[in-house]
Formats: sequence, C-alpha cells, structure tokens
Amino acid sequence: MAKQKIIIDCDTGKDDAIAIMTAAGSADLELLAVTTVAGNVEVSLTTANSLRVLEYLGLKVPVYAGCDRPLVRDQILAKAVHGRNGLLNRDFVELTRSPEKEHAVSYLIRTLMAGDGDIVVCATGPLTNLAMALRLEPRIAQKIQKIVLMGGSAGFGNTTPAAEFNIYADPEAAAVVYSSGVPIVMMGLDLTEQTVVDDSTLKRLRGLGNRAGSLCADILQEQIDQHAYQVQVHDVTTVMYVSEPQLFSLKPVYAEIDLSHGPCYGRTVCDLNNRYHKAANVEIGLQLDCDRFWAGVEERLSHLA
Repeated sequence: MAKQKIIIDCDTGKDDAIAIMTAAGSADLELLAVTTVAGNVEVSLTTANSLRVLEYLGLKVPVYAGCDRPLVRDQILAKAVHGRNGLLNRDFVELTRSPEKEHAVSYLIRTLMAGDGDIVVCATGPLTNLAMALRLEPRIAQKIQKIVLMGGSAGFGNTTPAAEFNIYADPEAAAVVYSSGVPIVMMGLDLTEQTVVDDSTLKRLRGLGNRAGSLCADILQEQIDQHAYQVQVHDVTTVMYVSEPQLFSLKPVYAEIDLSHGPCYGRTVCDLNNRYHKAANVEIGLQLDCDRFWAGVEERLSHLA
C-alpha cells in the first residue's frame, strides 16, 4: 500500500517538533518536506528548530523557510510559552544543515502543482504560507488532497477570549484558506486540549530508550516545569489524524474567520447548529480516543533514532 504523502507547514515550536517526529516515524506516511512560518517565534528560529530536530534524529527531510510576518496584522509571537528559541531553553549543538534555498511558498506551489492531488498538508502554525500560495497560484486549491490544520476553536480562545493563537496570529491568511474550497479538517482547541500529558506518558516516552522519546519527554517536562499547568500536544493531532482518522470524531460545519478587528478578531465562527444554512466548508474535531492517540504517538517515536 502506497504511503500517504504529507507536507508539514509549521512554526516549530514544542508540539510542532513532536508532530514532525511523529510524522517521520509513521510507517504509512511519507514526509516530503517541512515548510516554516513565523508564529511561535521568528521564522529564522522556526526554521532552525525544524532543522535541529531533524538533524538530531538523523532525518534527511528538506526544510524550506517561508513567510516572516503575517499578511496584514502586526506580528505577535508566543515566546512566553515556547521559550527564547521556541523549542527548549537550552543550546543544541551547532547545526551542520541549512534550509533549502527555495522559498516555502514557491516550494508549495511547485510541489502541489506537480502532484496528482495526493498530498495532504498538515498546518500547525499560522496559515500565512498557504494563503500566499493560494493567492499566487489559485489552481493549487484543486491539487491539495486535504489541509489538516491545528487552529481555532468552536468555543473559547487561548490568546484572546475568542481566538486561538494560530488563527489570531494571521486571521486574514486563515480567511483565505477557509474560503479556498480545499477540504479542511480543523483540529481546534475543543479537541486538542484532550491530549493531556501525565506522568505515565512521560515515563513511557523515556522508556522507549531512544533519542526521539527522550527529546519528546524533555520538551513536555520543561513545559510542565515552566508553566505548572496541564500540557497538551495540540499540533500532533494533525499528523495522527492523517495516519489514524478512526481515533477522531468530526463534525462538518460552515466556519468563517472574524476579521472585524473588534474583541472577536481572529475567532473561528463555527456554525454548529446550521444557523447560516450554508454548506459545510470544514470538518471540526470534537473528540479523540486519548489512550489510543498516545499509544500511536509512542509507537511512531519508537521507530526513530
């Protein structure tokens, strides 16, 4: 059986790093590339972090640096959550790898146009790269099998009362993507906050006895120590959905992005009760099997160095 081709478009980031590792360890997925965008930290750091993770584990996946700012709004970052370098507050060994010279948006257009509609894009950061690609070459909307994104919420936000960070960081880009006609699966906070990390999870990850398990456990442990609250792996849900969709319960709805620049700026307005009587343009995640989810993540990380 042919592997499912995926591209991860991300702002690495702690849980982005775990998503990259999970994808690389998935026997049924072919990780074509990682494209980076500004979000959790500046794009120079999200690119370096992606390279660090891949190099640390001996993975030869190419990395393409993308957009360094949102389409319209002033830039916001999430260093308070993700640390000074966005990954761990520690120094890795000096990188020997560099990103590819081609811009991420150009890579996305070129690769998707050359494909047969057989590529899934897992987007775990602001949607700036995808929006730019869709604007520059609208035909790629017919070439993307699906966009599985971590972002938004049918309920409350985590950056403002209304908005989740990835969408709030570039609402205009999100509006382009949500209105593109590409099939979209939205892993919002309603679902991703169910991926709670506990002591037994950390113990099992360290028990894998490899670099991937230790790095994943270190990332999660630092976040627990730093913030003293429940920690989840939001971004990993995108990869696990592509690999094991049966673990997730979804609902098709019409959703749009609030661009009003008022208190709800960046909100994903999800018409759960079909008040607008509009055709669904996204499937939103509502529930997942958390035990099987973590078992799947651990199994995939066990395949890596």
